[in-house]
Amino acid sequence: MRLQHDIHLAYCTNIHRGENWAETLAGLETHTLRVKAAVCPDAPYAIGLRLSAVAADELSDPETLRAFQDWLETHECYVFTVNGFPYGRFHGGKVKEQVYRPDWTTRERVDYTKTLFDLLAQLVPEGVAASVSTSPASFKDFGITETDRQVMRKHYREVGLHIAEVSERTGKELHLGIEPEPLCTLETSEETVAFLLETFADFPEDEQVLRQTLGINYDCCHLAVEFEEASEALGRIEEAGIRMSKIHLSSALRLKPTAALLDQLRAFQEDIYLHQTIVRQSDGSLRRFTDLGPALDWAATSDDLGEEWRVHFHIPLHHDPSEGLLSTADQLVVTLDWLGEKPSRCAHLEMETYTWEVLPEELRQGEVVAQLVKEYEWCLDQLKQRGLA
Repeated sequence: MRLQHDIHLAYCTNIHRGENWAETLAGLETHTLRVKAAVCPDAPYAIGLRLSAVAADELSDPETLRAFQDWLETHECYVFTVNGFPYGRFHGGKVKEQVYRPDWTTRERVDYTKTLFDLLAQLVPEGVAASVSTSPASFKDFGITETDRQVMRKHYREVGLHIAEVSERTGKELHLGIEPEPLCTLETSEETVAFLLETFADFPEDEQVLRQTLGINYDCCHLAVEFEEASEALGRIEEAGIRMSKIHLSSALRLKPTAALLDQLRAFQEDIYLHQTIVRQSDGSLRRFTDLGPALDWAATSDDLGEEWRVHFHIPLHHDPSEGLLSTADQLVVTLDWLGEKPSRCAHLEMETYTWEVLPEELRQGEVVAQLVKEYEWCLDQLKQRGLA
C-alpha cells in the first residue's frame, strides 16, 4: 500500500509456497487477495513478489505476463518489489545453505537477476520506483577467494548497467538491494558498504550509474543477529552515500542463555532453513555458528554459555516471545525511528516473516492470513506513530 512520503509497504510472498508460476499465482489468489480484503480493501494494494528462476522464466512468456498484468488491474494490486534472493526451491524441503546457490560468481545468478528487472519494469506502475533484493554475494563457507570477489563485483556492475539500460528504455526507476546476512560473504553493514565502495572504485567510469542502481536491502533481523546497533549501521550506510534500496521489517530471536531457555530454544531447531546463531561472550567477542543445532551442541559441553544469543529465525513482528525468549524488535523500532526522521531515504518497506510453516506451534496463531493481517496492524501502528502512514 502507498503510505505518506510516497513510501510503499508490502509483505513478501516468499511466506507462501510457490516454485513455478502457477503455484506462485495460486498463492496470490489463495492468500494475498484475502490479506488485501482485510487491510486495504478500497485502494491499490502493493505486492512484494517472490519469483524463483523457474517462475520468472515462465512469467516472461508474453501471454503469461499480459494475463498477470490483467490480474493485477482486475484486483487493484501492483508490484513494486521482487525478492530475488532464493533462486530455487524455498519451501517443502531442505534449503539451508543452498539458498545462496547459485551465488554471484555464476552466470545463472546474473541472468536471473536481469530477468527479474525485465519483468519488473513491465509490472510496476508509472511513477513508482521498483526494486529487487538479492543475496549477499555468497556464503563464507563456500571458500570465496579474492578472485571470486573480483568476478562478483564485475557481475554486480553488469547487472547495474543492465538496470540503467532498462530504466532508460522504459522510463522506470529501478534499483538492486544487496541483502547482508549472517555468515555470508557480506554479513555486516561494514562489509557490505566496503564491497559496494570497492565496486564503485573498480569502475570509476560507471560510478554515478552504479550508485543509482546498486544499494542495500537492510534486513533488520539479519543485522540485529550480528549485534549491530541499527543507528550505527544506518549511519554508516548513509555516510558512505549508499542507496537504501529496501528495508525488510523483520525480527530475530534473542535470549540471555540459561539451561532452561536453551532447552526452549530447541523448539526452533528444524531441517528447512539455516538459523545462523551468534553468541556474545563475556569479553564482548562474538562466536558464530552456521546453524542453531551446532550452537546448541556447543552449549551442551561448554562451561560458559555467553552473555546473549541471537538467532536468525524470523518471528512474527507483532509477537514478542515470552519466558525469556525475546526478540530484536527494539532494533526494528530504531530503524523505523530513523525512517521517520528521514523518510526520503527509503521508499520500500517489506515485511518478511517467511518462517511461518516452521514456527513452533505456539507462535502460529491461526492461519497464515491471520498472522499477516496482525503484522500489518503492528506495522501500520508503528508507522502512524512516526507520521509515515
